[in-house]
Amino acid sequence: MNDALASGEPYDGQVDLTTCDREPIHILGRTQSYGVLIAVSSDWIIQHVSENIEPVLHETPENLIGTPLDAVMPRKAMSRIRAKVLEGRETIARLFGIKLLDPMTHYDVSIHKSGRHTIIECEPKQTQHVDSDTLSDVYPLIQRIRAAGDINQVVTEAARAVRLLTGFDSVMVYQFQGDASGSVVAENRRGDLPSYLGLRFPASDIPVQARQLYKRSLLRLIADVDDEGSALYPQVSPEGSPLDLSLSVTRAVSPIHLEYLRNMGVQASMSVSIMRNGELWGLFACHHHSPRYLEFERRTAVELFAHLFSYELTHLEEQERSRAQSEMSSLQTRLMALMAQGEDLAESLIKVSSDLREVIPHDGMVLFSDGDFHQIGSTPTKEEFAGLARFLNTTAASGVFTSDSIGKQYKPAVDCVDRFAGLMAIPISRRPRDYLVLFRREIATSVTWAGNPQKPVTPGPNGLRLTPRKSFDAWREIVAGHCVPWNEHAKHSAELLRVLLLEIFLKITDATADERKRAQERQELLISELNHRVRNILNLMRGLVKQSSQERDTAEAFAQRLDGRIQSLARAHDQLTEDEWDYSSLKDLIHLELAAYTGGESSGRIELLGDDVQISPRAFTNLALVIHELVTNSVKYGCLSNESGRLIIALGKDSVGGLTIDWRERGGPAVTPPKRRGFGSSIIERFVPFELQGEADIQYKVSGVEARFVIPASHVEFVVVEETKSVVAEESADPVNLTGVALVLEDTMIIAMDAADIMTELGATDVRICSNVNDALKEIETHDLQIAVLDVNLGSEQSLPVAEKLAEIGVPFVVATGYGDREDLKGLYPDCPFVRKPFSNETLEAAVAEAMDASKK
Repeated sequence: MNDALASGEPYDGQVDLTTCDREPIHILGRTQSYGVLIAVSSDWIIQHVSENIEPVLHETPENLIGTPLDAVMPRKAMSRIRAKVLEGRETIARLFGIKLLDPMTHYDVSIHKSGRHTIIECEPKQTQHVDSDTLSDVYPLIQRIRAAGDINQVVTEAARAVRLLTGFDSVMVYQFQGDASGSVVAENRRGDLPSYLGLRFPASDIPVQARQLYKRSLLRLIADVDDEGSALYPQVSPEGSPLDLSLSVTRAVSPIHLEYLRNMGVQASMSVSIMRNGELWGLFACHHHSPRYLEFERRTAVELFAHLFSYELTHLEEQERSRAQSEMSSLQTRLMALMAQGEDLAESLIKVSSDLREVIPHDGMVLFSDGDFHQIGSTPTKEEFAGLARFLNTTAASGVFTSDSIGKQYKPAVDCVDRFAGLMAIPISRRPRDYLVLFRREIATSVTWAGNPQKPVTPGPNGLRLTPRKSFDAWREIVAGHCVPWNEHAKHSAELLRVLLLEIFLKITDATADERKRAQERQELLISELNHRVRNILNLMRGLVKQSSQERDTAEAFAQRLDGRIQSLARAHDQLTEDEWDYSSLKDLIHLELAAYTGGESSGRIELLGDDVQISPRAFTNLALVIHELVTNSVKYGCLSNESGRLIIALGKDSVGGLTIDWRERGGPAVTPPKRRGFGSSIIERFVPFELQGEADIQYKVSGVEARFVIPASHVEFVVVEETKSVVAEESADPVNLTGVALVLEDTMIIAMDAADIMTELGATDVRICSNVNDALKEIETHDLQIAVLDVNLGSEQSLPVAEKLAEIGVPFVVATGYGDREDLKGLYPDCPFVRKPFSNETLEAAVAEAMDASKK
């Protein structure tokens, strides 16, 4: 964890989603008001107390510090607490219904160790029936879960059970995915509340350290998001250390998380960890729309339910594994019977392919054995598989390899997406590599996020702590080039099949030792080359970060500058990848960098003269950074920072066959040499001489920057082209500036809120949201509207009457639709812009601008 964040001191590093991961949520120095906290030393001397302690122990915090606990705690209660501590069998010990000084009040007590302290937390019971058995409520609910058939029924019953146990307005079963994001896989809620079922929440919504605490402390109650809580006294020990409240049941809540809950309209929440095999499988996320306190004894019953539910999950997984074992055993019997009849492996596998498809669903199969290629179904050709086999040879030899999107790892597979998008490779020998590969076709996977996971974040009102996203509008990400994911059941079945085929293969294959040795050497060479390239890239990234951080910029400017340099490298690497890491076009590189900053191509502003040149991969990435810095400086300070400047880039050839690049700026602001040399200046002046043994000369003339670079002939190949290109910044459309009232007519609240937020960002002073035609017509009568956004389909009606009314009174409007064919709709509606759902800020703003412009004509 970052020391500055942990101590509360200012932090001037890069601000991104990992800032949440560094928030010291375990040492906030406060407790929630529903309980009191006492921290004692090993000899039972009071070290810390919460400031709300006086009503419980009848002493002020100041008088309690340094006092033996048994001097202020009733003897019977003290004895029970000591006994629990001496037992030491639980991470958190519990006592229910004990009495302290007030004879009329019973308390539930939590006890745990924290470093050198023992922390005792007491919560007054709201119901004084200490003989009630809340744990007995758990077992009937677990019985219903055991009776459920599959995982979907199990999690649905679990959500229902936790809501019955807790009385919260809504309960979600939140499952963590492989990338630490979370999906709501089941929910049980009050009928009038919005549904989150199926939504995906980005990993940053539950930071790393929060996930770690969920593994240690299995239940977390936030009784009231507006509770100011109670501070600890004193805040730190005499040695200056804060009290670690990681396992505290009354620990206060991170301001970021409180803001997150308020954004959801939640007043109270409770999270209960779902563990499986020692890892965090997911959470029961309980929400209430008014403050809600759940007694510690009731929370213990909920925690017991979660333990039993985790056991049922594990049991269900074991049943699936057992079923896979049985299915694979049947497949093995049939396969062995076929081979006993004299069939070879390929013929036998083809004959059992339908049975194999039942065990592991797939669309095509390839057996690649001893150079022979056998296929059935939707697969690559033999020539395509040859390259794919070389890629598979770089994967681990001892296990099954799966990919849901092979095109991301093996670029040539992108061209085969019409036949397959993912694969499961089962190695059936070690040297040379032979495979049984199962393929799956592409499926358009819709992932509905609760907020855009890639949405930029900005510093919030609490300094550099991040403000959570301000809406939970569903953002749909269509993932192309993916197949249905290979689940654990399929992977386990494949591992069983691998062992079976390996045994068979060893009996029928007699490969020579020399062939195996050559295959192993090729594999090691590929791995070594991959390792070499990865290390080079990591070293380059480290250098960029370190050098960029030495420039005296704000955190935001540092982030923008570093991002620009990394993006420049990324564009260069993309171009090299397209050219299969061979010599690449310098003009294409220059066009890419200019387009990234100027936005388009035209004549008159930028001239690119001379014949194109092919640049070696090593020189290409270095020149990408140099040109990026030149373009950035020109856009910020030079000839591209105004409307009259001109840039001339001339490519030439010197007397010894080297490449010359002349950069001349004219018509920009008056140039003054930089007072200091930053990392950007070092890139321009030193990269070509140092990395390529070339020459670099830059002059800051008053008329404009002039630079000349000479690239040695060993890095270039001259080619002849017939024309040159000129690049210029296109005129960008004027930004939309709304000043009045906007109307959003949309029957899906999440989409309506998104559109309203965009209208507000565009300047609307008030946004009226309606879900039906009647309400919208009333808003038109009562408000002077400046703009409107209308959904086409409103359940049982359409927005056409509203559009006709707006056209009649001259109010511009935009129609949003999810229908693919919009020509019929355009014929029905008055003349107006249409925007396709799901819309973005940019697409909706463009449509609004078009509508506003049309209304002025």
